[in-house]
Amino acid sequence: MAKHVYFLGIGGTLMGSLAILARQQGFMVSGSDGPIYPPMSDQLAAADIKVFEGFDSAQLKPAPDLIVVGNANLPRGKPSLEYVLESGIPYVSGAQWLGSDILRGRWVLASAGTHGKTTTSSMLAWILEYAGLKPGFLIGGVPNNFDVSARLGDSPFFVVEADEYDTSYFDRRSKFVHYRPRTLIINNLEYDHADIFPDLAAIQTQFHHLVRTVPASGLIITPENHESVDSVIKQGCWTPLARVRDVLKKSSGKQDNKNAEGEVWHAELTSDDGSSFNVYLQSNGNDQLLGEVQWDSIGVHNVSNALNVIAAARHAGVIAEQSIEALADFKGVKRRLEILYDQPDCIIYDDFAHHPTAIRTTLQGLRTRYPADEIVAVVEPRTHTMSLGTHQSDLATCCAAADQVIWFRGKNIRWDLQKVAKDCVIPATIMDNTNKLVKQLVNNTYKKEVQRNTHSANQPRRHIVIMSNGGFDGVHKKLVAAFTARSG
Repeated sequence: MAKHVYFLGIGGTLMGSLAILARQQGFMVSGSDGPIYPPMSDQLAAADIKVFEGFDSAQLKPAPDLIVVGNANLPRGKPSLEYVLESGIPYVSGAQWLGSDILRGRWVLASAGTHGKTTTSSMLAWILEYAGLKPGFLIGGVPNNFDVSARLGDSPFFVVEADEYDTSYFDRRSKFVHYRPRTLIINNLEYDHADIFPDLAAIQTQFHHLVRTVPASGLIITPENHESVDSVIKQGCWTPLARVRDVLKKSSGKQDNKNAEGEVWHAELTSDDGSSFNVYLQSNGNDQLLGEVQWDSIGVHNVSNALNVIAAARHAGVIAEQSIEALADFKGVKRRLEILYDQPDCIIYDDFAHHPTAIRTTLQGLRTRYPADEIVAVVEPRTHTMSLGTHQSDLATCCAAADQVIWFRGKNIRWDLQKVAKDCVIPATIMDNTNKLVKQLVNNTYKKEVQRNTHSANQPRRHIVIMSNGGFDGVHKKLVAAFTARSG
């Protein structure tokens, strides 16, 4: 009979993906959590993994062989967790289990940073797949090129999204210290996770722990002249570096820095919205054009993501020209500016943006592509950091690329959204009921259509961007259903 592994907190992106990997290894797998939402609930069901709702100790009888403990909703006092401790059932954190049971002995390519981890990991896994390397991967989202968030793979290569959040209630180190990467991408570094980190310096300490784990034969890819990342590297680095330079617009001309050490990757936009760009590699004083990426993604931030993964894939043996070919077929990630509804009058997107910087770059990318259209941002400040009000001062300006913003006041908000709405640089309103929100968005959209009388290809469309890292009370499905019913 297969060994029984039980996952406490199975609904999270990491834990659910780990459960799927354990199932692929042939283990008997089950687990429990609070309410679980798509896409993870669908993936667990497809893997034939039994899931319990709640944390009743009876779910652990007969006792599993091993308990894998997540870090969300699992403080001391949960009946199932107390039962594990009292009964002496072997237990381990999710990140530690991943490091010891899945990643040990493999060539780990890790993507870390405040923003872009999921997209970068998805791009990198796809490039390796396109090159025939059959990588394993574990990603905190669902890449559309694979339609699963995790798989074991059939080669030494394994791509992992390396999260800086703490490991578990009994291990306060960042998860990524367990992963031991050979190839490491650090996309960027800002203050986040205010519920566990007192300041940026505390996060930088954890990132330096990660840097210390990369071997001298490895590679660390970082942005050039990024103060927060540079200060981490200056604490000590024993691994070669590749740098990624800020993206240039096509009218700016190429940067020339012959004194840069090591490899320097940079791009020159051939379309303003980032949907095409030239890729350059500067090495040993020579600047070489490697090719042009033409793809469906937009935004300067995604151009930087692409440069990171081209450099990482090259370290694993994939030539840059093949990576450029692969990116032309990159289909993006679910919940990253994912189109849910697309009609002549309106487009509705689902986006996972959870930080002012992510909100700003996403909306700016959309504005660059559609300069004359109307953009409505609907933002739920849901994360622990947002709910604590840590980024209040940045929220007033992060939606500047939109025409209007609707702030949704969830039950977890502990601060005054009214001040943010008042200080916003664009028209802002506050709502606290998803049904009323849907009704307002539908009515206002069709009111504009009536005013225009008819719609033509030359008339501007409305882009509604739902920005939240949670289920948002099912507002996505409600909104699509309402628009579909109205237009049908």
